[in-house]
Amino acid sequence: MFLIRFLVRWTIYFLLITIGWVGLYALVPPPLTATMVMDENGFNKDWTSISQISPHMVRAVIAGEDGKFCSHDGFDGEAIKQAIARNREGGRIRGGSTISQQVAKNAFLWQGGGYFRKGLEAYFTFLIETLWSKKRIMEVYLNIAETGIGTYGVQAGSQRYFRKDAADLTRIQAARMAAALPQPKKRAVNGASGFTARYGNTIAARINVVKRDKLDGCIYK
Repeated sequence: MFLIRFLVRWTIYFLLITIGWVGLYALVPPPLTATMVMDENGFNKDWTSISQISPHMVRAVIAGEDGKFCSHDGFDGEAIKQAIARNREGGRIRGGSTISQQVAKNAFLWQGGGYFRKGLEAYFTFLIETLWSKKRIMEVYLNIAETGIGTYGVQAGSQRYFRKDAADLTRIQAARMAAALPQPKKRAVNGASGFTARYGNTIAARINVVKRDKLDGCIYK
């Protein structure tokens, strides 16, 4: 009986703390993340409202990271299956994480794998999809994603690479930043070549598709 009471009590504590934490971040910017604190290069960030971020940047990350962002519930089963199949074939390891899953990981957890971490990621993904709007999820993503060595968020990245505010990013500049997002410490934004350059060109073309097909409809009505 003692063990059952203990487990029930701590389950209630866990739910109250995590739901409150996620609810708080629906209203205020996350001040820090574990990734920032653990970054040996330090971190530079500058929170910027999504209204002050170029729509090109929003559409670029949808095109490059999560084409079904506005229509899924936080998980894209088809993308996960495709990622598993590609990884079994060898070559470049690719994930099937949605933008929502990346926000759950970056805002509330830590980098790395493991079933325990992935289980928590799924839990926090469910919470943010339930308690936040899609627009808020995108806003947090664009402000805490690592955009370069010691650089977090698209405003800090825009200033670093182009010496301009995120509101003024062109389609090509947004595509270049989005192409580097999966591996910002290894992929160059300026002077990109090889895969990153090709991927950036692909994203630039897809930006128009995202707008045309209203794949950004949960952000821009």
